[in-house]
Amino acid sequence: MKHHVTVGVDGSPESRAAARWGTREAALRQVPLRLVHAVDWPEAPLVPRPGRENADRWADEALTEALEDVRLRHPRVEVTTRCLSGRPAAALAAEAADAGLLVLGSRGLGRLAGFLIGSVSLSTLVATQTPVVLVRDTGEPQEAGTAPFGEIVVGLDIHEATDRVLSFAFAEADRRGCALRAVHGWKLPAAYAYVPFSDPADERAIGLSVTQMLDDTLLPWRHKYPNVDVTHQAFMGSAGARLVMAAAGADLVVVGRHLRRSPLGAHLGPVAHAVLHHAGAPVAVIAH
Repeated sequence: MKHHVTVGVDGSPESRAAARWGTREAALRQVPLRLVHAVDWPEAPLVPRPGRENADRWADEALTEALEDVRLRHPRVEVTTRCLSGRPAAALAAEAADAGLLVLGSRGLGRLAGFLIGSVSLSTLVATQTPVVLVRDTGEPQEAGTAPFGEIVVGLDIHEATDRVLSFAFAEADRRGCALRAVHGWKLPAAYAYVPFSDPADERAIGLSVTQMLDDTLLPWRHKYPNVDVTHQAFMGSAGARLVMAAAGADLVVVGRHLRRSPLGAHLGPVAHAVLHHAGAPVAVIAH
């Protein structure tokens, strides 16, 4: 079984935030934590030895700094470190294969410009089927586990397979003892684009039908996790933009992404893309 939580660290403020988030998650799950750093160097003839030594020293410093910080905050969590060799995205994806969760840092660009995922995080995200959480550095101090957990928001497409996404979201809410809010965005059928005017009654009827479908999707998970306080919301409009708004103030946002066999493209849908770049909370991406 996949037990431990893996966190990629590189000495940046974002990776420190990711390590702290990952440690608290490992404590919640009562599993070990593994801190990893990937060093990308070609073979010896092309790289002077002093440069390699500097890279190795940087890796040791990044891992040691993260290790000391998380042990201070959660002394009971079992923590190990590992220095990986190879291209960071590929090395992290391979490392995530036997982990229950991979946590990475995500660089912020500010509220207006949104957030930049970064090439390593994005490439790692689409190369693994392990759940990945991207964590921002908000600049605010993180408590060592004493602060209560806030709401979890999960974005759903009720016309797609949602079991893996809902399984992760409900399990997180259950172990945290927090509320879960499920949101779904819908649009009028394409045929309405050719209608000169729409009947508000039709929109209300469609909205009620979609809300009922969302409620039906959640019903078996409510039975499986009776202690989780669940609310749901279906709205007409851009799912990505509205999900970002719904996620304001949330502790965690959960979205899905399609598994794709094609090597081309970013492998992220528009909703996941919008949330990853613009939601301020940590974002969990679940491949399905």
